[in-house]
Amino acid sequence: MTLKKYFAFSLLLLCQFIWAQKDSITSLKEVLVSDSNLKKYSASQSVLKLNDSVINKNEALLTDLLNFNSTIYFKEYGRGMLSTVAFRGTTSSQTAVIWNGININSQMNGSTDFNTISGSDYNSISVKAGGGSVIYGSGAVGGTVHLNNDLAFYNRFENNLKLDYGSFNTIGINYKTNISNEKWSAQIGFSKNSSTNDYKYLNRYTWKGEQRWNQNGQYDVITLSANLGYKFDAKNSLKLYTQTSNTDRNTSLITETETPSKYINGFNRNLLEYDGDFGKFKANFKTAYIFENYQYYPDNSLNQYTYGKTESLITKADVGYTIFKSTQVNGILDYNRTKGYGSGFGDNTREISSAALLVKQDFSKDWKNEFGIRKEFTDNYKSPVLFNLGSSYQFGKLYNLKLNLSRNFRIPTFNDLYWEEGGNPDLKPESSYQAEIGNVFTFKNISLTQTLYYIKITDLLRWVPGSGGIWRPENTDKVNSYGAETLLSWKKQYGKNYFGANATYAYTVSENTETDKQLFFVPFNKVTTAVSYSRNRISAYYQFLYNGFVYTQADNDPNEIVDAYTVSNIGIDYDFKFLSSFKLGFQVLNLWNENYESLENRPMPGRNFNLYINLKF
Repeated sequence: MTLKKYFAFSLLLLCQFIWAQKDSITSLKEVLVSDSNLKKYSASQSVLKLNDSVINKNEALLTDLLNFNSTIYFKEYGRGMLSTVAFRGTTSSQTAVIWNGININSQMNGSTDFNTISGSDYNSISVKAGGGSVIYGSGAVGGTVHLNNDLAFYNRFENNLKLDYGSFNTIGINYKTNISNEKWSAQIGFSKNSSTNDYKYLNRYTWKGEQRWNQNGQYDVITLSANLGYKFDAKNSLKLYTQTSNTDRNTSLITETETPSKYINGFNRNLLEYDGDFGKFKANFKTAYIFENYQYYPDNSLNQYTYGKTESLITKADVGYTIFKSTQVNGILDYNRTKGYGSGFGDNTREISSAALLVKQDFSKDWKNEFGIRKEFTDNYKSPVLFNLGSSYQFGKLYNLKLNLSRNFRIPTFNDLYWEEGGNPDLKPESSYQAEIGNVFTFKNISLTQTLYYIKITDLLRWVPGSGGIWRPENTDKVNSYGAETLLSWKKQYGKNYFGANATYAYTVSENTETDKQLFFVPFNKVTTAVSYSRNRISAYYQFLYNGFVYTQADNDPNEIVDAYTVSNIGIDYDFKFLSSFKLGFQVLNLWNENYESLENRPMPGRNFNLYINLKF
């Protein structure tokens, strides 16, 4: 099928959308957002926001939420195991995860494991497609995932408790409390997600004819968070965000003869933020301390492990000035000092400073423009000049045109630079140029977004065999990635009946320019769809996910692929109206008992079930 045909086909698809009952907020109440630049400088790019109603309808870990609700492709080493992404055909370290405005990708390997994050720990989660390195730094090439804890300032005392129990002894506990008035705002949260994860492999047996099952797949993810805000007056506020998490999980066995191993990792994040409004001047100052660590046990029965740790101190000053009513300029200075030490890369320290200039200009309510430029300074590598140029024009009520051009990058990690027996201190950052055209159509209850993009990546880092058989990273590959993304949503009310439908479609070509081969583990096609219905106290939904086949080798051997698969979920809940809300829900996951895997020899579970209670008081 030609690319034009895929584009035409994408216009016909419904978009993934899980739409619950009407929002409970009927009047505007003051909320201080944790990442103001996400909204301020995103007019020319596509941003998909997932709120509480969507988050609560999905499994707890972030992989499941984004897999069924976005165009991002996920590769999992089994249920609950390591989970990495490919966004717009880029590598796992070229998608940046942003926590309340701070880039939290691992300093050791450059990526984020999405099965160590619970989506229910956040007020909202947003997916921004396209480059964002000017604002968010390294890794913001294919796109960014934003985890937000927004603080509200009005009189309230709210509690939300969700309890899950499902197949394979899967247990979920999530508790959040919000306490606030016009001066203070506090959020406290706790989540625990665990499973023995001993599911049977569909149609897989040992050489003795015995049923195979997922061995050594246990996991336990615990997260604590506390966020506090104080308003000195209408123009000055101070906010503190803190989060601690620990993930303890075994690693599923490929064969019964493997030695059982396990992997423990955790993080501690702390962010202090000041916001000041002085008329034409606005100031935002952030100071963050982020600690991450891991321990890998090659044999569960022995207390012997390899380890790695990093400690990062981040300071950021963002000062804005409104020149005219239509023009705002922001100057940003930041400093990042990371100390890393471990059994693989020794003891090293890296310091990075950067300066950025952002300009937002609204010629009218219909025509908006944005420009940004950034330069980093460090002794570890030579940083390119990054830029972002975007424009958005609204043609009446029906059509909005968006244009964006940017240069983005991904810096070498501690593993790349300092790994003993292989690290390469002479690496250059990966660099990319990206152009995209977005078309947004809105008609009554229907919204359609169609985005075409092209990314040219140079100096792609790849670990290759070196002298003495030692693998080392080198800037070897060039990649061209292009494709189309479609988002479509619809919702309608008929009396007391609420209907919703939504879907995403991604067509992706990501080729090595020397071989003209598709990058491995990048599907040409991904589709998600969903429909939902609610009336009075009852609501129900159906989800559908299609992932096209992926190559598992760089030479695109047709015999070395992971087959395409489809997965469906269905759910229903009933609100007994006890206290503020008391919902009892039931979900059937992998409804049609699909035998599938996203990584070779890593089967996912067949049909399984989940029962949950959601209590608000």
